[in-house]
Order: sequence, then structure tokens, then C-alpha cells
Amino acid sequence: MFYSSLVKNKNTKMIRNVHELNFLHTAILTAAPTRRLLLPLLGVYLLSCAGHGMAQEDGDHTYTSEAIEKGSRIYVQQCSLCHGVGGDRVDGINLSIGKFKTVIADDDIKRVISGGQGEGRMPAFDMKSVQLNNIVAYLRAGFHPSNVNFRLGNAEQGKLLFNGKGNCSDCHRIHGSGPRTAPDLSEIGLTLTPGALQRSILEPDGSLLPINRAVNIIMLDEEIVVGRRLNEDTYSVQLIDSNEQLRSLLKTDIAVYELSVTATHKPNSLNDNEVADLVGYLSSLRGQR
Repeated sequence: MFYSSLVKNKNTKMIRNVHELNFLHTAILTAAPTRRLLLPLLGVYLLSCAGHGMAQEDGDHTYTSEAIEKGSRIYVQQCSLCHGVGGDRVDGINLSIGKFKTVIADDDIKRVISGGQGEGRMPAFDMKSVQLNNIVAYLRAGFHPSNVNFRLGNAEQGKLLFNGKGNCSDCHRIHGSGPRTAPDLSEIGLTLTPGALQRSILEPDGSLLPINRAVNIIMLDEEIVVGRRLNEDTYSVQLIDSNEQLRSLLKTDIAVYELSVTATHKPNSLNDNEVADLVGYLSSLRGQR
């Protein structure tokens, strides 16, 4: 669905049957950014291992909304004094954006909490197994106690789906490889929580980032420009067109400007396990190969 606006300009041509034009919709849109937490280490001062992926080495893990909510209360009571409400109080660590040290799997997080680390700088906490599971769920959810249930699958399988059945690589770019017609996903694991990634796959229309909406434009000279919006102000709009060219257009030169209000990609046919694997892969994308 698009909504159309006719730019107010004395020299504007009136073009009829605008909606009968067969526009090429090339933009696949991603979800609105949220605060992101990926594989935190609580208070350890070792060399960063930021290149590690988020998928578990020992299999898939499911995190329920109930566990996430309970984990948020534990974090506030037991962890926020040192790490801060936003997770960025300890020097060199920022839990809200997934800046960690040595943790890879959920068991690593539990081990650090239960045993302490850093010669006492990170004290040991006597928590029951269910409490540890809850706080891990909250940390994995990116400090969002209202996150929906989600599951992280196998990142390697998710990569195969990204480049195959999921058709994601037809439009998205990663680490300099792929088209530019949809947003670059090289760092998507740092900007979106697993829950948000899951929603963007299953409910793309409800998780559109407005600035990345597809645009269809008819210029005064009747040139048709189709692409993905990057920026817009009162006088101009910048976009990547269907030929992957960066363009800046003055609104005084535009006759018709249509902005998409729905995603151009629709919910796919992936099953629950495949969605979990794809979320696991996307969560592992943190700007480093």
C-alpha cells in the first residue's frame, strides 16, 4: 500500500492514472531499532571476543516472556548497582549493545554469575537454577522485559537460509556482498533484539523503520524513480534507486511522491525451526567477519 502526495508547485504537471503505473518495488525493509543486548559478560576485564555469534554451541534455546520479565526484576535487584540500569556502568562493557568479553553460551553466563570473575571484581551470586535461567532470558532479550517468546537457532543453518530459501540475500547486503536495494544487515545483531528480528520476519508490516520505506516518484519530466528512502527534509529526499544509485531529489522537481506504508516483502514460508535459525544468524551479525 502507498499513500500519494502531489507536491505543491506552480509548474507541476498533472499526471493521470498514477495508480495504474506498474511500479517496481525493490526495497525490503527491516524492523525499527531497539536497544540490543547480545551475549553479555558480567564484569570481566579480558580481551574482547566480539566476533563470536549469538547462537548456542549446545543447541537451540527458548526464552519465554515470563522468564524475561522475572529476569528483569533479578537484574534490577542484584546487578544494576554495579552494571547500571542500562548495562554500561562497568568500564569496557556495555550490556545494552552486546559489548562483552568472553561469554559465548548461556552456560558461560551462568558460570560467571555463580562463580564470579576478575579476582573478585565480579562477585559470585548464590542463585537457583531457575533464577539463572530467568536472568539469562532477560539479558538475551536486550533488557526488554516485555519481549515476546523467541528462540535462537543454529546460526550456520540460518546463514544457509538467508542465502537460499529465505531469499534474504536477493535484496540485503552483508559485509560488502549483496545488493543495496534493502538495508545493510552487517551490524543488525547490534541494533535489534532477537524478538525484534523475529517480528521483522513474521510481521514485516508491523515493524517497518519509516526512513527505510520504499518510494515511488514521478518527476516533472515524467521520469519514474523507484527506490528506498534514506533521508528526507522539507526541500529534498535522498534515496537508493532500483539501479543501486544514490540520488538526491529536490521536491520542487517532483510531480508525484508515493511513500510505502507496508513492507514490500511479505511473511515467508519458513517453519518455526527455520525462523529460529535465521534469527540466530541475524543476531550473530555484529559488524565483524
